[in-house]
Amino acid sequence: MGQLLQGKNSSFYPPEITAMQMPVEVRSPFFSYLILVLFLISGACKSLDPTLNPALVPVPLAYSKVNVPVQIPIQTLDYLLNQRIPPILFEDSGIDMGNGIIGDLNFSRNGMAKIEAVDSQRIQVTLPIRVQGEVGLKPGGLRNLFQSKIPLNQSFAPVFLINPQVNPNWSLGISEFELMDLGGKMSFNVLGMELDLSQLIRKEIRDFASRNLTSKPDLIPLKPLVDQAWNQVGKPVFVDFQGKKMAFSIQPDSVKLSESFTPNESFNLNLGLSGKVNSHPAGAAPSRPFPLPKLSENSSTENGLEIRIPLRLTYAEIDQLLLEKFGNQAIRVNKKTVFRPGNFKSKAYGGRLAIQMDFVAVQETGKEIKGELFLVGLPTYDTEQQVLIFDQVNFHLESDSPKAKTAAALKKGKIIRQLNQKLRFPMAEVMEESLGGIRERLALQTPFADLKIADLEIYPDGFYPTATGLEVQLKATGKVDVSWK
Repeated sequence: MGQLLQGKNSSFYPPEITAMQMPVEVRSPFFSYLILVLFLISGACKSLDPTLNPALVPVPLAYSKVNVPVQIPIQTLDYLLNQRIPPILFEDSGIDMGNGIIGDLNFSRNGMAKIEAVDSQRIQVTLPIRVQGEVGLKPGGLRNLFQSKIPLNQSFAPVFLINPQVNPNWSLGISEFELMDLGGKMSFNVLGMELDLSQLIRKEIRDFASRNLTSKPDLIPLKPLVDQAWNQVGKPVFVDFQGKKMAFSIQPDSVKLSESFTPNESFNLNLGLSGKVNSHPAGAAPSRPFPLPKLSENSSTENGLEIRIPLRLTYAEIDQLLLEKFGNQAIRVNKKTVFRPGNFKSKAYGGRLAIQMDFVAVQETGKEIKGELFLVGLPTYDTEQQVLIFDQVNFHLESDSPKAKTAAALKKGKIIRQLNQKLRFPMAEVMEESLGGIRERLALQTPFADLKIADLEIYPDGFYPTATGLEVQLKATGKVDVSWK
């Protein structure tokens, strides 16, 4: 038997030719089959396992910041200062003017105040003042002979050096006040005597500043004015995203401010705000803005904003969107097969989005192949084409047809390329229709200036599958333009 087998084998191949020496055309069927088996085994090892539940990727905090360098013209400061200065500065009676003379005096405005910046921290204020009243002798002595008082009506324009500062509690104070020049000589004649009231007026001004200016760090509360602006900007914004009404609000945790003067030009404010953006159902949005924290020092002079807005879609809403786009649609796989998906179920698969669907593949012969397709991909936004695409796509196919499973394994790369072409969702129209309210909210009008956002761009900057749905973080960037009235 052994000789027969040997003789039989020798009739096919010479005995000196071993397996390693076989011609290629003889070995190719065996090796082709071996390579195919190894490929299928390798593909099976690397295929998706729909039963796995990979750990979710942490969702980054929707943190936003804005920094606005504002240059307030000196002319605008003049206007604001003159609005704050009352017609009557101060008045008093029985003022001891020395040399046995007393007076009842009224200090009032006598024109428009003028501001000049001396250096980066101090300003020079010229304030025209009119002094009106009466002066006379003290009771007793000559007073008994001269009962009448002499009227006083004179003008002067003192010059003050002031160092204003904004306090952390949103108030304006004056840390330094110095009378540089009285701006005129205050004198008059009484009974042939010339009385110079300049020193008295200087003393009255300094005493007034000590009592009413430098001793009160919270001289002018700015919080009401700031709250008025914040109530417009900080209240919740309502958006309509994919037919779903949502709201978001800013919860600031830091407000920073720095200030300086540019001589003869402007008062420079660098205002920065940062905080978390909260997302709310439309019916549960807060009725008022979150409170502003205390001020802190700002070291940034950049102009820009970066706002991240978290919008959320539940998996049921995603399933509905998939049904509207792909439900009962015939997707041609090749010349002979049409693919009809349905019954979509989405969920998180680690950091990727998983979509499970039933399918029916109909061949041109009329034969149907049914099964389930488990698809995963990383949602990504193509900023150039303004479409939502899926990256790192992979799939797992289950079917009673061994032929379908084998074809899916052999043509996996081609199928993935086709899926990448099909899984593209235009976003430009959705962004424009849904997020117009954000552009309106970022504009601010005040009695003194109008603020608007220049070069505003809003686009999806991240898609994060969570346990309950997909969080889409929109990113708005731009610069702030200020137009002074």
